[in-house]
Amino acid sequence: MLGRTGVLPHRMRAAVLVEPGRIVVEERPVPEPGPRQVLVEVAAVGLCGSDVHYYEHGRIGDHVVRAPLVLGHEASGLVVALGSDVRSRTMAERVSLEPGVPCLSCALCLGGRYNLCPRMRFFATPPVDGAFSQYVVLHEDFAHPVPDGLSDEAAALLEPLSVGVWACRKARVRGGSRVLVTGAGPVGLVATQVARAYGATQVVVTDVNPRRLSLAAELGATQVVDVGDAVLGDLDVDVVIECSGVPAVATESAARLGRAGRMVLVGMGGDAVTLPLSHLQQHEIEVSGTFRYANTWPEAIRLAASGTVRLDALVTGRYGLDEVEAALTAPARDPDCVKPVVVPAR
Repeated sequence: MLGRTGVLPHRMRAAVLVEPGRIVVEERPVPEPGPRQVLVEVAAVGLCGSDVHYYEHGRIGDHVVRAPLVLGHEASGLVVALGSDVRSRTMAERVSLEPGVPCLSCALCLGGRYNLCPRMRFFATPPVDGAFSQYVVLHEDFAHPVPDGLSDEAAALLEPLSVGVWACRKARVRGGSRVLVTGAGPVGLVATQVARAYGATQVVVTDVNPRRLSLAAELGATQVVDVGDAVLGDLDVDVVIECSGVPAVATESAARLGRAGRMVLVGMGGDAVTLPLSHLQQHEIEVSGTFRYANTWPEAIRLAASGTVRLDALVTGRYGLDEVEAALTAPARDPDCVKPVVVPAR
């Protein structure tokens, strides 16, 4: 296979989940790009909570790891080979990878809600391998070119930024909005920045981790509350973006919404959440789930490239493929950990 520097290698290294709690680095064939696919040399991959959950439990809901699986779906890299019918990408382009490729033909895809496509193939969701490897292939339409001023790590983190963009769109955050973001993990931190970018005048962020709350304040939160030590008091907001995944937090924060408020549930923790139904009915509050994103990459690139959203500030550790297990366990070991990044060339 010909690449940007001549003949590409036939073999590559990949960090593979072979069973819960065990990662093995294997040699695998370098994948061949299909007719409309590009081959990408992976530069950086952010670690997501879903990666940790698969590593620890071997499943997330109905998605069960039944065969060896490569984790990692927040990726960036360099285009090094083109499939036969590629029209929009060129060799040596730096790209951010939108990790889910829908069927593009079902009613949901045609209606613009391709994130809900029932035939979606999403990186690191069984049985689809992810990006903790040296090379991946992806449909050209989902490999988004990024400007030179954006680091490889920031380009990878356009994926969680897209989650924040989608959540703020669903919540209709706008100028003058008063927003409560519950949970100061990576998604909560990007949602905070997007809400401010969209004109929110008040963004209150809650968590129990002092380091993450301090970072939220640096990134634009107007108030941070350590809910392990304090209560929210009589806070009244227009929007709740629930990123903690803790059912009790969703219950408590829903009661803070004023009339015609909007609540978007982003965090995935428990299957059952108790909500104050009379409060929701009397105030005509909208409650929405949110699942990934659709058509968000251009906006995410704009926000990151302009410096409006600071993605590099989230990175708290870098790991090679031989250190993926250390990356997966870093959040449990280090309370200051926010976003580990895997760098395959490291």
